[in-house]
Amino acid sequence: MPRQARLDAPGTLHHVMARGIEGIDIFLTDKDRNDFLVHLAEQCEAEALRVYAWAFIPNHFHLLVRTGNRPIFASMRKILTGYVVRFNRRHQRRGHLFQNRYKSTVCEEDPYLLELARYIHLNPLRAGIVSSVKELDRYPWTGHSAIMGIVKREWQDTEEILSHFGRGRGVAVKRYVAFLEEGISLRERPELVGGGLLRSAGGWSEVVSRRRRGIGMASDERILGSAGFVERVIAEAEAKERETLRLRRKVPELSALLREVAEREGTDKDELRAPRRTRGVVRVIKLFCQVAVRKYGHSGASVARFLGVTTSLVNRYAASGDLLELGKYA
Repeated sequence: MPRQARLDAPGTLHHVMARGIEGIDIFLTDKDRNDFLVHLAEQCEAEALRVYAWAFIPNHFHLLVRTGNRPIFASMRKILTGYVVRFNRRHQRRGHLFQNRYKSTVCEEDPYLLELARYIHLNPLRAGIVSSVKELDRYPWTGHSAIMGIVKREWQDTEEILSHFGRGRGVAVKRYVAFLEEGISLRERPELVGGGLLRSAGGWSEVVSRRRRGIGMASDERILGSAGFVERVIAEAEAKERETLRLRRKVPELSALLREVAEREGTDKDELRAPRRTRGVVRVIKLFCQVAVRKYGHSGASVARFLGVTTSLVNRYAASGDLLELGKYA
């Protein structure tokens, strides 16, 4: 069966996994782990990725990332190729290190952002590398220690996860840890890494429930999310494929794009960059972020600077909403 194409667009949330070929360890020393992080950090600094969660287990790794100004395949190729070359040189070996190609799943942000961050950060506990969340705090090879503020990782976006648990850092960290501890009893989460209906529905209980009621649903092994989300992502991918068959158009500047969106939505463009914004204006700003980031490939950071807001907010706006409405901005 031929490989399915990667699903991606700027601002898309991905759960990325890769294992060592034939189950071999891909991390033998701390130098290996640090080297992988150097390659990962380079992609963050280039605004190609935003990293929310990650974990290194001896024979595999997990990443929870959002794409920026490069598609996921370009960033992962740079990371994995650079890592394998240096790993083989350090350990005097040749040939492939990873089993097949890495696995990337497009994820629906609500509710899976936090669920995946918890699942990924608890990996060392499930693998028996650490024995408790307290010990996990000081384990340096997951993003959890950076969220806790114990290990400094300037390239990791720790604010995005904590922002879901409260405004003050102290309260947010406390609630985040409680959320993490609640996940220990859940053990394995097959719906977070499975395929097809299992992944798309969010678990076997939901699949069984829908089958008993005679309810069909869209599914795709490359996607973690509701049936509606699966349909939107596939429709967007198909629309993107059709666009690539046409001559590539010049990407409009943000100022021109803002003017176009404002005119089409019947809004004064100056209101979209004003400090105070009404609910109607916020709706248009969300649409502008979707058009700029997801349709034309502007980076979240450049749009944030243009609007005078945070990159996290722009990425959230870009990932929200029904992207099928963007057809009129062709």
